[in-house]
Amino acid sequence: MKRTKNGCGDHSVPTKVKKKKITVSAAKAKGRELQQWTCSMISKITGIPWGPDELIASREGAQNGTDVRLIDKALRLFPFSVECKRQETWAIPNWIQQARSNQLKGTDWLLVVKKSRQPPIVVMDAECFFKLMEKVINNG
Repeated sequence: MKRTKNGCGDHSVPTKVKKKKITVSAAKAKGRELQQWTCSMISKITGIPWGPDELIASREGAQNGTDVRLIDKALRLFPFSVECKRQETWAIPNWIQQARSNQLKGTDWLLVVKKSRQPPIVVMDAECFFKLMEKVINNG
């Protein structure tokens, strides 16, 4: 807190220092960055390149559907409907609802969420997670 004189001698009154608000364009850029990072990670594990004209792509803003577009082989290898959220205040229940509403047939929903100066976190349905782990254990 910053202190300012109140005009009555040596006493001071605390004032709040306002945080600088991020611009809408900067916030959208950070969201795109997380989507692109997610595409890159999916590409790395599937061996399928990502980009605008590839089987793995980051969806442009203001378009309907999942944030990561997966087509054909990419969707078969990575059967998730992916939503990405890069925000300082988290609304996980609302985001899960959005992920479910954008969920493609034959896939499970998956959230990739991130705050500034923190690593990305994955949120998914618990039953899906345990089925996935069962496959890993039985095949590994």
